[in-house]
Amino acid sequence: MTEISSQERDYLPGMGKHYLLPFYDLLHRVSALGRVHAEMVALARLRPGQRVLDVGCGTGNLLRATAKRHPDVELFGVDPDLKMLARAERKLRTAGARLDRGYAQELRFPDASFDVVFSSLMLHHLDTSSKDEMLAEVRRVLKPQGLLVLADAVFHHHGTSKEHLQDNVGDAVPKRIEAAGFTAEPTVLHKLRMFGTIGIEVARVH
Repeated sequence: MTEISSQERDYLPGMGKHYLLPFYDLLHRVSALGRVHAEMVALARLRPGQRVLDVGCGTGNLLRATAKRHPDVELFGVDPDLKMLARAERKLRTAGARLDRGYAQELRFPDASFDVVFSSLMLHHLDTSSKDEMLAEVRRVLKPQGLLVLADAVFHHHGTSKEHLQDNVGDAVPKRIEAAGFTAEPTVLHKLRMFGTIGIEVARVH
């Protein structure tokens, strides 16, 4: 695991507070978020030898689900939280995944270097400008016709004053993805006990 960011940025931890990290995987289990990850892996339609990046990989649950179903793909994960990455590294010890400290807005990979990019419940942590920076970076590192598979919370009304959550009201997320240079498929919706409604977006670079 390598620290690769050239610039320190503020970020919101996966549970909102660093001291809640021990409960992260427990929440993953009780909320049945694994079903969303399984759906994301299926929608990615992975083939042997493809290179896959998980942006905001957290403790590695989505990467582990991918490795179990597709042991013949190359896996990479990026997250700003070193404690999260340490847990992910233990889970993925036998999967051969490369994990690095980094930020969604500043992916330190060459252009057109991945076939598929995943992101799970991370987009709403970013402010509006950072969301656009992230999607621009994802598009840059994806190969021509590469695929973005992104899951995030969907809100149905403007009931919050927080800008980064307002950005997820209705169909705002797929519209933002298309504005970044992708062609998006219809949103796949999941209702979870703990997270409400989750939308899975599948979008291809055009």
